[in-house]
Amino acid sequence: MPEDVLVTADWVEDHLDDFQSDDSDFRLVEINNPTVTDESEYTPYEEGHIPGALNFEWDEVFTDETERDIVSKEAFAERNGVGGIDADTTVVVYGGGRVPNWFALFGYWIYKYYGHDDIRVIDGGKGYWVANDYPLSTEEPDFTPREYEARGPFESVRAYKDDIDKAIEEGIPMVDVRSPEEFSGEVIAPEGLNETAQRGGHIPGASNVPIGTTLNEDGTFKSADELRELYGDAGVDGDESTITYCRVGERSSIEWFLLHELLGYDDVRNYDGSWTEWGNLVGAPIETGE
Repeated sequence: MPEDVLVTADWVEDHLDDFQSDDSDFRLVEINNPTVTDESEYTPYEEGHIPGALNFEWDEVFTDETERDIVSKEAFAERNGVGGIDADTTVVVYGGGRVPNWFALFGYWIYKYYGHDDIRVIDGGKGYWVANDYPLSTEEPDFTPREYEARGPFESVRAYKDDIDKAIEEGIPMVDVRSPEEFSGEVIAPEGLNETAQRGGHIPGASNVPIGTTLNEDGTFKSADELRELYGDAGVDGDESTITYCRVGERSSIEWFLLHELLGYDDVRNYDGSWTEWGNLVGAPIETGE
């Protein structure tokens, strides 16, 4: 396990004093979407979080709902600064949801997009932390604000509609990480979630690697060897450019992380427009079925 990107719950517990210190060397950030957290078995932030953790809601901190885009560089920098984070801080994110770290790894991807060097995630997320009786706190930290300077953006980790057009034309591997029912077009979005599209199905040429197939029963990630085999079976071996996508770019951030950060595949981009963009485009080609 490359500890510079993925850390264990034990590692975090060993560093709890660092995460609760006003020093800016370490910061812990819980990232959740309220509608997801309320439906999960994990406690909302207010009812219990890892001691020292800041609360960054996905929709409020990492997106611009007016533009239907990711957060601006300026707003991202301001929010981090208020949380006592600077460009040199070791930031560790985690979250709950129907999938461990569902929105936390979208936040991780945003940190990379804006050039944060030391960003990591807790293997298994909040579900693993709670299920294994690690300590929780209801105390909200109040750290001294810092000056945060975001860099970039670094477009090499992000894909746009034009990149999808090119991928279809040139046969570039695309990984659809949604459920088989979403991939086939049987359903358009997971039950209870609002962001949707006019049509169901998948982008022509995409392979389906559902997010659940990357996880062990306890919510931690499968081994690197198991993941290489899983993606290899889907036609992805790291030798060429690869694009991940899902519904709004959050689940695909998880598999972007696995391919780019954990397995070290060089050219992997997350298409955050995902199905809410492609499934609403007039004239965009769509396939249905398995």
